[in-house]
Amino acid sequence: MPAVNNVLVVGSGLAGAATAIHLAKAGVAVDLIEIKPDVAALGSGITLQGNALRELRSLGVWEQVEAAGYAFDTTGIRAPDPNGTVVAEVSDARTGGPDLPAVMGMPRPELARILADRATEVGVEVRSGTTFTELAQDDDGVDVTFSDHSTGRYDVVVGADGLRSWTRRALGINLETRSVGMGIWRAFGPRPASVTRTDLYYGGPSYIAGYCPTGEDSLYAYIVEDAQDRSAMTPDEQLATMKQLSQAYHGPWDEIRETLTDPSRVNYTWFETHVLDEPWNRGRVVLIGDAAHTCPPTIAQGGAMALEDAVVLAELLVERHALDQDLWDAFHARRLERARTVVDASNQLAQWQLDHVQGDIPSLMRSIAILTSQPA
Repeated sequence: MPAVNNVLVVGSGLAGAATAIHLAKAGVAVDLIEIKPDVAALGSGITLQGNALRELRSLGVWEQVEAAGYAFDTTGIRAPDPNGTVVAEVSDARTGGPDLPAVMGMPRPELARILADRATEVGVEVRSGTTFTELAQDDDGVDVTFSDHSTGRYDVVVGADGLRSWTRRALGINLETRSVGMGIWRAFGPRPASVTRTDLYYGGPSYIAGYCPTGEDSLYAYIVEDAQDRSAMTPDEQLATMKQLSQAYHGPWDEIRETLTDPSRVNYTWFETHVLDEPWNRGRVVLIGDAAHTCPPTIAQGGAMALEDAVVLAELLVERHALDQDLWDAFHARRLERARTVVDASNQLAQWQLDHVQGDIPSLMRSIAILTSQPA
């Protein structure tokens, strides 16, 4: 018998959806609640490294992901000169194994839809536009009151509700989430034929200007600057600012810039970071994904770490026969230092850029590739 019979998952992002799918596949009754009314309505693009693709395959969605995304095996480095000159081409490690691409870009809403459909297919009860208002646990379970005034009792509650986790706050956990000092403009739009991989432009007026193909007809482009308060800008002003910053970058950027016409497809956020020290659980309530650890997207591992949390937690809940301290110790032993290493590396790369230091980026990336090529 598994350690749990029924589980509530809070949040339908990568960590939450993956946990729900893995548990439901194993015969556990799972309720998945999401405060947003439409889980596939928001977002631009996402870059998925091989270890993320490995976990998506374990969820049974690889064929859909492969069809919806855009795979590539090299990253280009370009100069901020009038021609966007390619100065280096880096072979990306196939951390998910030789039979998977090194990297894949895809639209975030499409990935969310694929995971939501898979969750429904395997029997997860999905409730959108819903959150909880109260958690009350005892030695045998957790009583939950929901925002629609319904109630439920669960063996475990999984808080996978992101950076500003309501579950984390409800548990009384004070975790400092700090700005790294960078802000990122992102835009989603059509893919020019010249864009067949991620290219990164270092230098110029911004720290990085890059793009990632997300499908045959789509990409997301991004520009990283000093973190600023851009909240007072109208959507039109945000679009104009991103286009103005992009004027320093050429090559495929000249084509991309011409397609930046829809203000609703531009957004601006800060790079933020935190790591929750052990334990990530309080009794029968556990935090995973961005609720427990988050990093700037400098090495594109945030989504992969969320997926890895999910597979490890689900595996332990299904394979162990008791929800005891040994189970939680095993979970933390497999996840805390691995996640912390990735967060630290992401922050180190960001700091090098902020300080204009020529750090040993190849060695840093090789170390992360070695780490993430091993199963979680």
